[in-house]
Amino acid sequence: MKFTPPKIGRFSSSSVGMVIAGILVLILLGTSVFIVDQTEEAVITRFGRYIGTKGPGLQFKLPFGIDRNYTVNVRTVQTQEFGFRTMRGGNAPPYSSQTMESVMLTGDLNIVDVEWIIQYRVVDPKAWTFNVNERTPTIRDVSRSAINMLVGDRAIMDIMGVERSAIEDAGLVYMNEIFRSYGLGIDVIAVKLQNVTPPSGVQEAFEDVNKAMQDLERLINEGQQAYNEEIPKARGEAERTIQIAQGYATERVNKANGDVARFNSVYDEYRLAPDVTRQRLYYEMIEDVFKDEKDMVIIDRNLDSFLPIMNLGSR
Repeated sequence: MKFTPPKIGRFSSSSVGMVIAGILVLILLGTSVFIVDQTEEAVITRFGRYIGTKGPGLQFKLPFGIDRNYTVNVRTVQTQEFGFRTMRGGNAPPYSSQTMESVMLTGDLNIVDVEWIIQYRVVDPKAWTFNVNERTPTIRDVSRSAINMLVGDRAIMDIMGVERSAIEDAGLVYMNEIFRSYGLGIDVIAVKLQNVTPPSGVQEAFEDVNKAMQDLERLINEGQQAYNEEIPKARGEAERTIQIAQGYATERVNKANGDVARFNSVYDEYRLAPDVTRQRLYYEMIEDVFKDEKDMVIIDRNLDSFLPIMNLGSR
């Protein structure tokens, strides 16, 4: 018996064409459509030349590699750590020291271990994509240079105390100036010193000095608070005393003006009738002097034929 193999059907030319067309459509869609996340912007190049930047959403470009897109995160604040690393995940400790990059020489020739972080955001996706190749190493090198320079200009006690904020502010300004001159396309928004510690051999002594400085600052603040409480109170008392004195002065002046006015009125009357006025003033004076006396008789010394008799009254 002779074996006859089954007949295999052949694809028609139209079916092959549809498959090829479908593949081409998939390739076309895959190379011309892309999605930009809400936190990103896409830098578009055509044959390697920059042509524009597109925002979040569904975007289109020329297919088959003619246009290329480079997505850049422009919303998230990124952080670089110096002198330590924050470990995440697993059983690893949450903190890992990196001493070599944080040991610095101070202005008074002491060794200090400074840990710090910087936070930055990409503000120019085009510059971030094209201007600098080694972006992260550049950021770290510039930051280390800035902090080393600022620490080297100050004494160790100032770095551990009152100059921390000044170093952070000056470092922020200096780093932004350097990054703008490089055209890196980022903006540093924060520089924060974390731990500033002296060499281990003298750490206890420096901690005692730092504690003394903190006590000094606390006492100064308490004294300032007491000053702020007492000075307004003393000023209020002084103002009250001045107002009382001014009121007394006004009263005395008004009384003196009244006496002057009364004297002038009496004087005017006196000029019109001197004898009558003189007699009236005499009577008023006598009445005022003896107004509180009782059982008193006043006799004119020029009276001749008068026998004064004392009224004994009844007892």
